[in-house]
Amino acid sequence: MIFWLYVGLFLAVPPIIMGLALAVMYLYIRWKYMGFLTRIFQEKPLFVVPRGEPDPRAEEVTIPAVDGLALRGCYFPTTAPQRRGVILFGLEFGSNRWACRQYCQGLIEAGYDVFAVEPRNQGESDRDANYEPLQWVTDRDVADMRAAIAYLRTRPDADSRGIGLFGISKGGGTGVLVAANDPWVRCVVTDGMYGTHTTMVPYMRRWIEIYSDRKLIQRALPTWFYGLIGAVGAKRVARNRGVNYPSVEKAAAKLNRPLLMIHGAGDTYIKPEMAQALFERATGVKKLWLVSKAKHNQALNVAGEEYHRQVLEFFDRYLGEVHEPVPVA
Repeated sequence: MIFWLYVGLFLAVPPIIMGLALAVMYLYIRWKYMGFLTRIFQEKPLFVVPRGEPDPRAEEVTIPAVDGLALRGCYFPTTAPQRRGVILFGLEFGSNRWACRQYCQGLIEAGYDVFAVEPRNQGESDRDANYEPLQWVTDRDVADMRAAIAYLRTRPDADSRGIGLFGISKGGGTGVLVAANDPWVRCVVTDGMYGTHTTMVPYMRRWIEIYSDRKLIQRALPTWFYGLIGAVGAKRVARNRGVNYPSVEKAAAKLNRPLLMIHGAGDTYIKPEMAQALFERATGVKKLWLVSKAKHNQALNVAGEEYHRQVLEFFDRYLGEVHEPVPVA
């Protein structure tokens, strides 16, 4: 009752006074909590990242990044009699190129070539001395994935119809950012994808609740206010690190291509409601599959064969057309 009385009084204040109050609150929060926000934004997750072992059946590939760094990749040709399509696999933060096997073996056997590339400062790709990657997607991740697509376009066996994209966690967000501006990417599957705004705002509410006892004010502040503070914090981190953090949310709204978004219903890091908020922004044909009891990036381990079936059926529907592969010169 006291809370709603407070809100009523707050809303009854003239707009000029309300604006001044919000401006003062904005400056206060920036002064009081921005250090906490930028510190937490740069903390790395603690979960175990899977890595794969080299496989002699793959073609080892080295491609140039836009600034000349060497990016290491592996290209798995399908073992089926006919190729149905080509899929670019986006790695999760800290993983290596061989980790694509556990996700894509069924796709390879069903008629899809799969290509995975390690972005800079990951796996065996070259190190960028001026860059320290975090779990958040940067402009350099996007540029490295675009380099991978450029390579697929120029292969002698390139598929003129385009490719599919399958990304895990950070690789999923990077994939959506690339696909939104490249119609050659015909469809996208993500697992554990997250955005910046839809992830940061819920956590900001929680952080401020921990560090401040002014509960009534916290509840009265609108979501856009938290988003504004978060955007300022992200820009500060980006400036200090010499990168840009592009918006996965804006890219999802622009995508307008078939999207299968997989997420763990038991994910305590990127909570299901965060995934739902990002999914709602996506345009075009889309499906959100919440895998019961799965933690972050653990949907494959929980769902097993059903996971492989869902992914394969999606690519068969939106990418796969049987045609003779073009022989490599």
